[in-house]
Amino acid sequence: MSKDVLVVVGAGQIGRAIARRVGVGRQILLASLNLDEAEQAVSLFRNAGYQATAATVDVGARDSVQALVAQASRMGSVSGLIHAAGVSPSQAPLETILRVDLYGTALVLELFGNVMAAGGSAVVIASQSGHRLPALTQQQDSALAMTPTEQLLQLDFLQAGQVADTLHAYQLSKRGNALRVMAEAVRWGQRGARVNTISPGIIITPLANAELNGPRGAGYRNMLSASPVGRAGTPDEVAQLAALLMGPDGTFITGSDFLMDGGVTAAFRFGDIQQPALSPVP
Repeated sequence: MSKDVLVVVGAGQIGRAIARRVGVGRQILLASLNLDEAEQAVSLFRNAGYQATAATVDVGARDSVQALVAQASRMGSVSGLIHAAGVSPSQAPLETILRVDLYGTALVLELFGNVMAAGGSAVVIASQSGHRLPALTQQQDSALAMTPTEQLLQLDFLQAGQVADTLHAYQLSKRGNALRVMAEAVRWGQRGARVNTISPGIIITPLANAELNGPRGAGYRNMLSASPVGRAGTPDEVAQLAALLMGPDGTFITGSDFLMDGGVTAAFRFGDIQQPALSPVP
């Protein structure tokens, strides 16, 4: 059995699609908050000839992520990480979005960055939403990138009354993901490892379907119809980019964020799509 371990945090459609491309010959540890989801993914991978194991993880809890790191390390050398766990603006209150999408990503990067093997690589799935948040101050950017993980949610601009609504929380989190990866790439480089962010647009997954059928569904459908490409993306398209970033052809790429949204952000800035207004801060 291979001692080379690929960890997938968030065993949904995007995480699975990437793992299919970069997991051949590796032990794949598929982790989800929902054990049934992880076990279902493991069954699919094993039936396709992969080595796969299921695990549970709550990315918003340090002890849970530490346990996942320990499990992966017992399996062998951790040489790959796909972080695709998260919640959307229609799925959770803003406090949960900040805990899972912002703090949780910082925690995963911190703890797996401590064990990643030389030559290893990671991809974090962020979002196009991070690119549509208005510019933050240099101090705020630095704080999102560099604040110690356990102090991150204590930042003044993340407190009650400063975050307008769940969309604002999501945008802050995803902007924070890209900034955090840029900063972590410096630390990971000391181990000879790389980490990058992909910021997808609307990719057809259960999470995206929840958004398309949620309170902002009309706006999301308008984004698709008015975008240059005119359609949503697929998990396999995200996986093609991730495979480049994690593979031998991407060894000069680290600390970078890749926007792939079918031109939606371009249409927000220079086309006919209107930026959705944030709810007024109380």
